[in-house]
Amino acid sequence: MVKKTKDYAPDFKFNLVLESYIKGNVSEVARQYEIHPGRLSVWRKEFILYGHMVFEKNPSKIEKDFNMKIKDFENLIRKKDLEISVLKHYLDSCFYRDSR
Repeated sequence: MVKKTKDYAPDFKFNLVLESYIKGNVSEVARQYEIHPGRLSVWRKEFILYGHMVFEKNPSKIEKDFNMKIKDFENLIRKKDLEISVLKHYLDSCFYRDSR
């Protein structure tokens, strides 16, 4: 019989690693959260090497989120450029009319 390993959320891993650094005791934190100290030690090593991104199951999701934000900002910039253009045209026409 093969024992299935438990899958932990990335933010849970990240918080445990940080807590273990703050307390300075891997065994204590592992015991508190019922995690094997060896597993927490591995997470700490991975954290040092790769940062919190190592715990993400789907890094492409983060990339998609950033791309969506970029598209939203680009659309906002286009909208603001159009508004500025319309306002400039309006001001130019008002100024031209007043100068006659």
